[in-house]
Amino acid sequence: MVTAVTDLAQRGWPLKCEKISMSLAEQARIIALPRGGRLNSMTKQRGFSLIELLIVIAIILIIAAIAIPNLLRARMAANDSSAAGSMHAIAVAEAGYFGSYQTIGFPATLAPLGGASPCTPASATACLIDQSLASGGPKSGYTFAATGTTGAGSAINNQFYATATPISNMTGTRAYCAADDLVLRTQPPGNTTLVASYVACWALSPESN
Repeated sequence: MVTAVTDLAQRGWPLKCEKISMSLAEQARIIALPRGGRLNSMTKQRGFSLIELLIVIAIILIIAAIAIPNLLRARMAANDSSAAGSMHAIAVAEAGYFGSYQTIGFPATLAPLGGASPCTPASATACLIDQSLASGGPKSGYTFAATGTTGAGSAINNQFYATATPISNMTGTRAYCAADDLVLRTQPPGNTTLVASYVACWALSPESN
């Protein structure tokens, strides 16, 4: 309820007050309106213009163009380092297998160096490396392989070579190999293709630290 004063010319003197019935919604509307019944422009919400949105999108694209290549290079460098570590593990496992199973020599493939958990050491499952690596990957953007062969005049596999090759030129920057001297070697810079043979591995330069 609100109280209003009646017009003097119509009602005369003394002034009389009358009670006018209004709903709560009407009272709220009157209170919300400033003088003159106009909405205050300061209360209006202002959105983004098309130009402002385009500017924001352009800034985001510029940042992405700078950051994404750096992230890719960092990931490939991490993959290279992981592959080198895996190749070292394979080379050590090959030497361990050769010492444990001297009637066989080096295993014909990579698989006998591993074994599913729980692993029981044997010539077919030597348990020397993780099964995910023994299966050839992929692991950290690389695939792995190893081949044991019989050299001239030998009754056992007295030589081997192992390889680590990037899945693509987006997952690694170099291809690795190792032979029975246990030295890690790499393809020339820019060449990420598989090292094709034992002889080809020996022809490559050792990795420089």
